[in-house]
Amino acid sequence: MAGANQTCIFCQILHDPNSTTRLLHTDEKVVAFQDIKPAARRHYLVIPKEHISTVRDLQRRDEDYSLVSHMLSVGQELLQKDAPQTIHRFGFHQPPFNSVDHLHLHCFALPFMPRWKVVKYMSLGPFGGFIEAQKLLEKIRPLSSKV
Repeated sequence: MAGANQTCIFCQILHDPNSTTRLLHTDEKVVAFQDIKPAARRHYLVIPKEHISTVRDLQRRDEDYSLVSHMLSVGQELLQKDAPQTIHRFGFHQPPFNSVDHLHLHCFALPFMPRWKVVKYMSLGPFGGFIEAQKLLEKIRPLSSKV
């Protein structure tokens, strides 16, 4: 498991040939699968194959911006195919509110179910919480952006 964290559940999904998790998408950079505890009509996770712990590990670099853009694109494509007539939302939990220390994009086809789940996916401003994918992209856009 080169580049993987032995104790990370998402790395195990990626690298364990006996994993029962059904992958909805896989390419050279990312995989996507359904969240084990869905909080919306459709709730998918898109994760990088490389173990990156959290959004705090991302910097203003072309490769980080490109990865998050790709993750968002994959999530948008999946929801457009599976739930085209609903409102979609995409974002990341920020420490200390992330449940798994492996970067993962939450992709929702709303509404949240049950409705109170919206609280778990709210921004808490300077305290972290949930950051929308577009806001994260703005935050990590390289200053000399070629992307």
